[in-house]
Amino acid sequence: MSVPVAGLPRRLALSALAGAGRFCALGSGGTKWRGVPAGHRRGLADLHPKLVPRQGFKDSNSWLPKYRSERKSYITNPNLATTLVRILKEEAKSPDQLFLECNPGPGILTQALLESKAKVIALESNRTFLPHLESLRKNMNGKLEVVYCDFFKMDPRNFGIVKPPIMISETLFRHLGIEAVPWSKDTPLRVVGIFPSKNEKKILWKLLYDLYSSTSIYSYGRVELNMFITEKEYEKLVANPQNPHLYQALSVLWQVACNIKLLHVEPWSSFGVYRHSGGQEKVKNKNPLAQTDKQVGENMCLIQLTPLQNLFTENLTSVNYDVFFHMLKQCFMKRNFRLMDHLQLLSPVNATAILKEMGKHGDMKITDLYPQDFKQLFETIECFKESCRWLFDDCMEEMIM
Repeated sequence: MSVPVAGLPRRLALSALAGAGRFCALGSGGTKWRGVPAGHRRGLADLHPKLVPRQGFKDSNSWLPKYRSERKSYITNPNLATTLVRILKEEAKSPDQLFLECNPGPGILTQALLESKAKVIALESNRTFLPHLESLRKNMNGKLEVVYCDFFKMDPRNFGIVKPPIMISETLFRHLGIEAVPWSKDTPLRVVGIFPSKNEKKILWKLLYDLYSSTSIYSYGRVELNMFITEKEYEKLVANPQNPHLYQALSVLWQVACNIKLLHVEPWSSFGVYRHSGGQEKVKNKNPLAQTDKQVGENMCLIQLTPLQNLFTENLTSVNYDVFFHMLKQCFMKRNFRLMDHLQLLSPVNATAILKEMGKHGDMKITDLYPQDFKQLFETIECFKESCRWLFDDCMEEMIM
């Protein structure tokens, strides 16, 4: 299990089903991306929906969805879009970096990005918005690509028939001419969007599995996420022993894997939220997307999640990451146990030897360990040469996503 990640194959088991899914892109055959080899500029199955009357995106309300299966929020405030573009540009290492925008909706942020000379791939899962995005694409001289798919359902782990808006990343990226880069290189592209509030935690876990296994979008390198997340979930994401009531396995895994940076805080009133009937809801004092909760904040946090170059080591790889996940879940199931008690439950390796190697005291609580301490604990146990290094409760199998 001590295989460095750099020596591993791309491990895209999902690629076997790449031909099973069909998807639609708007006008992809005519798009020209600078620096993309001609062999990768293959046209996708074009979708040409009926366009609405020509109106300015910032002035038109004709893009409002008539029916929605769930409430979603969109960036509809031009001032907010301008602010976000400024922030993203300040964070960019290269002016020509590619943006992949998730569910752009009416395209307010899309247009602002394009006006800043950025290149954008818009992944839209709602057909209602496609005519507007297609109209915008035609005026952008190949700077915009529009694809009908759902980023948050990309590469499903439990999938049967793959069809729009569900997408296989290998199929999508191959047709867009996006090539994989080594993990040690800079980020190949930047993703921007809003986490669906209803499924925030589930999506965060799915992305963690993709990240640690180097699959899906992370098989192409250290893809950077710039996403709006509810204030409540952000606080959990960055929690540590100083706020133990929020500290959990999710916190540890994201902090071990990524540099987490808070870029901007925006009140809910700046976003457009739509109910089932298609009308826009007025956001007042509470987040209308989340379940009733006294701790739900009134703000959305734009965070940047950049995978660390040194995430993978000789003892933590994209092969044995699932054991690391198991260890953390078991630790936080018994969060009030002493470290010594956990070591005796986790591994048959001599607990005293592990503590000595880590320089930790056995009487400290497991929730007193910081994220990097958990990584050190895992790697210390992995370093021992015993053939059996781990013990897990049977119930742990039921906790795997």
